[in-house]
Amino acid sequence: MTTTASTPTVDERPSATAPAPRGRRAHTRRRHGFGFWAVAFAFTAVMAFATVPAPLYVIYQQRDGFPTFTTTIVFAAYGVGVVGSLWLAGHLSDVHGRRPLILVSIALELVAAVVFLVWNDVAGLLVARLVTGLGVGTLTATATAHLGELRVRATGDEGSAKTASVAAGVVNLGGLSLGALIGGALAEFVGQPLMVPYEVFLVALVIAFVLVLAVPETVDRPSEPVPYHPQRLQAPAGKAGAFWTAGTAAFAALAVQGLFTSVAPTFLGTTFHVTDRLAAGATTFGVFAASALSQVVFARLAQRTQIRLGMVLLVGGLAVLAVSAVVLQVGGFIGGGVVAGAGVGLLFRASIGSAGALVGPSQRGGVLAATFLIAYAGLTVPVVAVGAALLVVPTLPVLIGYVVVVAVLAVVAGTRLAARA
Repeated sequence: MTTTASTPTVDERPSATAPAPRGRRAHTRRRHGFGFWAVAFAFTAVMAFATVPAPLYVIYQQRDGFPTFTTTIVFAAYGVGVVGSLWLAGHLSDVHGRRPLILVSIALELVAAVVFLVWNDVAGLLVARLVTGLGVGTLTATATAHLGELRVRATGDEGSAKTASVAAGVVNLGGLSLGALIGGALAEFVGQPLMVPYEVFLVALVIAFVLVLAVPETVDRPSEPVPYHPQRLQAPAGKAGAFWTAGTAAFAALAVQGLFTSVAPTFLGTTFHVTDRLAAGATTFGVFAASALSQVVFARLAQRTQIRLGMVLLVGGLAVLAVSAVVLQVGGFIGGGVVAGAGVGLLFRASIGSAGALVGPSQRGGVLAATFLIAYAGLTVPVVAVGAALLVVPTLPVLIGYVVVVAVLAVVAGTRLAARA
């Protein structure tokens, strides 16, 4: 996810007549270096918290006896929260600063953790997941831009923005993978599986909030008030084709992830009779971990090559997953998901990076927010459609139809994205 530095803040801008003293420059770089790691930790904690319930849905379902469609509605509440906050607030860090928006995001996640703990039924799940989504939507574009700016100021090298881009992608998807694994492990090996995971993350989020309080700001607030407006789903002037291509590729990528954070754990239990909570969490972890790892392993490849490799892995993995579902091979189902996840990581990073490179720093938060808005629609809309279809159509045809649609969308958008790379 490509980011570059914004204009330095007033309190850290060197004198126009003389360079800043060497000691002061070193101190400033250390502060920004600390800020980079603090934001990376907060980003990881928030994204991990977002997937903690994935392996727990089966427990809620068994306890309360609700159908799979209810699980998709609970998941959809999360998606609505993400999309809603991206639309309403995802771009505001360009005006009000990165740090305040990140603190708001963490505060929302803390509220969600408390709701999970004290309101432990379907209605509480819906509210908690909605608030979780609000926090994630507020964070993603803001933290992505902030990491790049902090890294550049910590190193004094504009080229280090590329390193921050890889880090942001790894933290985003890696955090999502860790949450599912930690949630599944705690649910399997620790008592009170619907309480302890949230208590653990409540502590982690408090630590993240305290750390971010000490992070330097990288955006100058305008001297004049800026009229508020929701995020516009509008391409930068003269770059509509590139913007919508990037958005569509991101939509397709997260549609794969949506499958593994909503109905896949239930599918494992009902079709393959895998009821182990750690196994459910490990499956989601494997898909998201592959997404994060592929960005690191293939970072040195040219962007066009990464996109093409991502398409091959995504489509090939989905094909293996679908065939395994037909012949009831659980290993192939999980393995296909992991391979597809590796492709998702490459395609998603290329999409966000391409979108972020379309504009300068002063507009980057808004453009990234718009792209994430499209991407998280891919995480939500197809999953709700699957849940509705499962009310009237057997599981297997729904799964195969989902795979075909997502694969076609990924190939079409990925081909166009590669041509523009």
